[in-house]
Amino acid sequence: MSRLHAENHLVSRIGWLRAAVLGANDGIVSTASLIIGVAAANAATANVLVAGIAGLVAGAMSMAAGEYVSVSSQADTEQADLAREREELVTQPDFERQELAQIYIQRGVEPHLALQVADQLMAKDALGAHARDELGISETTAARPILAALASAAAFSIGAIMPLAMVLLSSPSRLVAVVSIASLLFLAVLGAIGAKAGGANVLKATSRVTFWGALAMALTAGIGAVVGTAV
Repeated sequence: MSRLHAENHLVSRIGWLRAAVLGANDGIVSTASLIIGVAAANAATANVLVAGIAGLVAGAMSMAAGEYVSVSSQADTEQADLAREREELVTQPDFERQELAQIYIQRGVEPHLALQVADQLMAKDALGAHARDELGISETTAARPILAALASAAAFSIGAIMPLAMVLLSSPSRLVAVVSIASLLFLAVLGAIGAKAGGANVLKATSRVTFWGALAMALTAGIGAVVGTAV
């Protein structure tokens, strides 16, 4: 494996890790908020659990559908770009050669050497060279809609399972407190993992994610309590 390929692979893995953390965060916040809102309305534990499971399924499907549509649009754009590039390589080979060489010149390669590099790369795989260096499309970065949808749904589900597990482990009288505290701890841990992966400030990342998680849970708890009292 070349150094460039290894670096691209590492960047791709970091991107997937951050996406997984964000998906799990969504699963925790939305499911925990739903559970707390229903529990605050004095619902029975069984009803709270059913609501949480329904939220998990609905959220995972929503995440999968949204990701599939988004990444499919990206894949369509990539395919259109490749088709256009393939046609230009047939109709304007000299222009494409100069265009590729110019990319290398802008990166610091001497003009004569840049033309040699462009010639050698185009002789081996002209479309691959232009896709990678002109369009920014490679094997490791190409859009994969189905994989993205499955990964998004799985990440959300993993996050949602955490507050659901707390419902089973806590007593009805302490359900709201246990789910709230545990979910905030889960969010803090995931926030730290995401920050580490992206090289961001860990304290700032964990503070941000726990603040918004706590706010969401507080709002749904308030709505649940009001609705429960009114009903």
